[in-house]
Amino acid sequence: MADLVETAIAAGNFNTLIKAAKAVDFIETLKSPGSFTLFAPTDEAFANLPEGTLDLLLQDIPKLRKIVAYHIVSGDVRSDDLIQINEAETLEGSIVAIESANGKFNVNNANVLKTDILTDNGVIHIIDAVLMPAMVAGK
Repeated sequence: MADLVETAIAAGNFNTLIKAAKAVDFIETLKSPGSFTLFAPTDEAFANLPEGTLDLLLQDIPKLRKIVAYHIVSGDVRSDDLIQINEAETLEGSIVAIESANGKFNVNNANVLKTDILTDNGVIHIIDAVLMPAMVAGK
């Protein structure tokens, strides 16, 4: 089985996320043996950010690092687990809200499009929006 990074690259619709993770040196973290849950925004989710946002973030590495880390949770959190929790602490240090209803999940304001893409070092849940930690969104 491939790791989180190899799986995301092979999927083909996470190019922007991989680019951001490379820019902030998170690739090694996502390839490490630990167990991680990645809430992965699609390329379309990044494209839906206000015009110029991504370019600005790629120039502000500390802010981009917080955003990338805000999409990663320690441990293997699958859909069965998401049903039972209402929040999760991210590597960024903040909490994301988890909501489940009628078999569908939300993470903060993002819809989970697909759950439980298993990798050898964790799981990916595909989301339709880029999550912004409060300390970044408020600035």
